[in-house]
Amino acid sequence: MSFEHPAERHGDGRIGRFGKLAELASNFTSSAAFSVVCLVLVAGFVAVHLAGLPLSWQLFAGDTMAAVSLLLLALLKNSERRAEHAIQQKLDAIAAALLEQQHGEPGRAARRLREAIRAQDEA
Repeated sequence: MSFEHPAERHGDGRIGRFGKLAELASNFTSSAAFSVVCLVLVAGFVAVHLAGLPLSWQLFAGDTMAAVSLLLLALLKNSERRAEHAIQQKLDAIAAALLEQQHGEPGRAARRLREAIRAQDEA
């Protein structure tokens, strides 16, 4: 287990298994299909309570909603951290390229800027 920034865990730009899973899950949770799943979960939760089913069913419905909420929270935080890191990389590359240009030494920073922009486009 690592407590590093999610985007920095693999220094070579690779995305780990969790990163790939988080990306797929993020794509799914932003889809219309997931909205339908959430509506079904909420409708089931309400139906269980309105039907007056036993307490065990009510607890099951509530626990299901809580589990989905926790998973979404983890995915949201992971996506936020990755986006934050990508933006910071681009800003750093822009600043370095501007400094190079100001000093009349275009080269390495401009290449890093192009790589940072391309890396985000591929992700």
